[in-house]
Amino acid sequence: MKLECKVEEIKNAVSQVERITGKNLTLPVLNSILLIASNKSLKLRSTNLSLGVEVEIGAKVEKEGLVAISGSVLSGVFSNIFQNESISLEGVDGNLLIKSKKNQIKLKGQPYEDFPTIPKVSGKIFEIEAKKLVEGIKAVYYSSAASDIKPEISSVFIYSNDDGLVFVSTDSFRLAEKKIKVKGLEEILGILIPFKNVGEILRIFGEHAGVVKVCFNKNQISFSSDNIYLTSRVIDGIFPDYRQIIPKDIKTTATILKQDLLNALKLSNIFSDKFNQVNLTINPKEKIFVLSSTNNDIGENKTYLDGAVTGENVELGFNYKYFLDCFSSISTDSLSIKLSGTSRPLVVSPVSDPSFTYLIMPISR
Repeated sequence: MKLECKVEEIKNAVSQVERITGKNLTLPVLNSILLIASNKSLKLRSTNLSLGVEVEIGAKVEKEGLVAISGSVLSGVFSNIFQNESISLEGVDGNLLIKSKKNQIKLKGQPYEDFPTIPKVSGKIFEIEAKKLVEGIKAVYYSSAASDIKPEISSVFIYSNDDGLVFVSTDSFRLAEKKIKVKGLEEILGILIPFKNVGEILRIFGEHAGVVKVCFNKNQISFSSDNIYLTSRVIDGIFPDYRQIIPKDIKTTATILKQDLLNALKLSNIFSDKFNQVNLTINPKEKIFVLSSTNNDIGENKTYLDGAVTGENVELGFNYKYFLDCFSSISTDSLSIKLSGTSRPLVVSPVSDPSFTYLIMPISR
């Protein structure tokens, strides 16, 4: 292979694909990025067998070819080449020669014949704006179980409803649901994207403008837009029927300013115990909404908040970390807290925004 391309373009492409390189001792070529020169472009490809990505950039190709180079080394090289100019790449005897006005670098290659193919996924297809895809995943993924002992909940679950897509995650202690309006969708019964792959999907499409084409089947899903093609395996499992646990018989409701509650939670955290427990007491008759926490080694705290409270008296404990996580998904100034008893989930939602719902299970001790 022999070609010329712009430093900034290949630098960005290497940055996008390098993090998906695999750390695999039995298949060392997974540590590398495969460079493919053909027609008028250079494709950079990497995979860890669970995720695969291919980024294409424009290039002046003199000779077509392939070469596989260590991803970490390639990233290190291009992160330290600053000039905004064209650069030449040439494959020689399986190695890569990089030349610019001020640099001449030779990188040792690996046998590219061992590099796995990235599958072209076929199946159901739908299109969604990149910002909506990112918004949906970002609103819920932190509620996934980090451990893959139960892979069906170590995931982001996506399905369709009448208005668009619904994104859901749970670790059985809390649950987040986000509804995103998307026009013209066919029925999607459910897709389970592994939690450990979600971060890279967010990173690659987080700043992306335009539309993403999504194609999926029972084994894999792909996301493609402009010059990016990303594939992920999907989990073969059944997501819990979470709608059964969303309380319908609300007995107590409180509306609080988001920033006031956030400050109170942070203060209560200082005095929380080893279980991160913060206690919530609501007394509508006395117009009381109070957060309290106690730590035998530090002291205790009570914070009274102004808010509109209605319904029955209630008192329960919860893990403050679970509550803090949902604030990034709430864009309104106020939020609503709904309860149906001391042993039922606490329901949090933005005021006047039914697209996001968050459940926290109480601590029963």
